[in-house]
Amino acid sequence: MRFSTLNDWLHWQETLHPRAIDLGLERVRAVLDRLQPEPPSFVTITVGGTNGKGSCVAFLDAILRAAGYRVGAYTSPHLLRYNERIRVNAVEVDDQSLCEAFARIDTVRGDVSLTYYEFGTLAALELFRQANVEVAVLEVGLGGRLDAVNAVDADAVLVTSIDLDHTDWLGADRDSIGYEKAGIFRPDRPAICADADPPPRLIEHARRIGARLLRVGCDYGFIPAGLTWRWQSNELQLDDLPLPALIGEPQMGNAAAALMTLASLRQKLPVPPTAIHSGLTNADLPGRFQIIPGPVEWILDIAHNPRAAAVLAQNLRVRPCPGRTLAIMGLLADKDARGIIAALTQSIDAWYAVTLEGARGRTSAELMTLLHETDASVIPAANIQNACQTALATARTGDRIVVLGSFHTVGPVLAIQPWLSNFSLLSSGGA
Repeated sequence: MRFSTLNDWLHWQETLHPRAIDLGLERVRAVLDRLQPEPPSFVTITVGGTNGKGSCVAFLDAILRAAGYRVGAYTSPHLLRYNERIRVNAVEVDDQSLCEAFARIDTVRGDVSLTYYEFGTLAALELFRQANVEVAVLEVGLGGRLDAVNAVDADAVLVTSIDLDHTDWLGADRDSIGYEKAGIFRPDRPAICADADPPPRLIEHARRIGARLLRVGCDYGFIPAGLTWRWQSNELQLDDLPLPALIGEPQMGNAAAALMTLASLRQKLPVPPTAIHSGLTNADLPGRFQIIPGPVEWILDIAHNPRAAAVLAQNLRVRPCPGRTLAIMGLLADKDARGIIAALTQSIDAWYAVTLEGARGRTSAELMTLLHETDASVIPAANIQNACQTALATARTGDRIVVLGSFHTVGPVLAIQPWLSNFSLLSSGGA
């Protein structure tokens, strides 16, 4: 084995390939063919889209586990630990298992250079095979057509939404991005689209390859009914469903898309109503409108594009607080910071701008310049922990603090969550 610790493996993977992001399937397919010559024995569901992927994976994972299936879930990036990316029956894989999977991939790859993300994707598939999962739920990392996850021919795919993000790689308009997302579709297999206004190229691609496109508003839908809701397709109807455990305006739509995906696979993966009820009420997804209660409430949300920021603003409006809303924001340089700020301007009383380290990070000075364009109240912070301390020092009982902008912003705050909770409970409010 080349390395004995997970951190050593990960640091090495970051330097192995000349480009951190290098879309394409040739490398990962070549290594996967050597690693697993036979097709996977498990049913595969691939989830792509701009926003809502993590939520849909969480619903699918929770419902399928409640139905008694052994489920592998692969997501990225992670908030606290790399191990979060690969889970079997909701349990993160351990360091030793990851190291052994990396070693096997390293042995069979020969002279094929792999990216950090490709190594992780192959490790997930190898670990799911070893764990004898019955179904694997795979989240697309970037785009779809050329993402490493697309090396697997999924039994059903779900595209959650199509919005402007990662435009340097996927194209500058929704039509181009929609085509990239549609690249995970397969002929004569279910292709669920949860976007109410899918771009023409997505629809055209599905028709051209003969995918069984199932669209919200056409082939399935959902109706809120107070404390319950109804889901229906052209063939099925489910009444009196419990509200999704995940908080926020889009979550019923995400849950409905997950139900359509499962309905399309009901011959392979039958799921009883009791499992649907259990999964909807027990799905869990840290960092997505995650609330830490206290005299000063914390809300953690990885909103990192204008559409996600607009959803966050809507969620804040339907959950008003008696005091002020303070925001701690850190963004990567390739994100539409001006669009994110515009979506949230009316919802935030004061901002704390933080620098995200690394080659893709954006400085607090850059964020402050954009925030000053809106006449916002802005406080610079040396780092995320300093921003948390400063915000808490000025917060009063009844205020709330929203942390947003990136996995790299929310993750460090989650790491100090017990400290935040204790501080909030002890705090009597600042000036």
